Amino acid sequence: MNPFTLLFRLPLMPLRRVVQLGEVLHDHAERELHDPASVRRQLEQARAAGEISDEDLAHVQEQAIGRLLP
Repeated sequence: MNPFTLLFRLPLMPLRRVVQLGEVLHDHAERELHDPASVRRQLEQARAAGEISDEDLAHVQEQAIGRLLP
């Protein structure tokens, strides 16, 4: 790499790394949101903790199906 080019790219390198980190976090969040195992795990945890009733469980299951379908 040319030293002249490096001089201009060097100040932008941290910004590029932050953007790359944001992209990785976004991809991970999207996978977690649309992962059937994650949705199932969240439902089981809520049911086990007694946080939702049977009626609420049915509503949450409908929402989960909506999240899984594009």
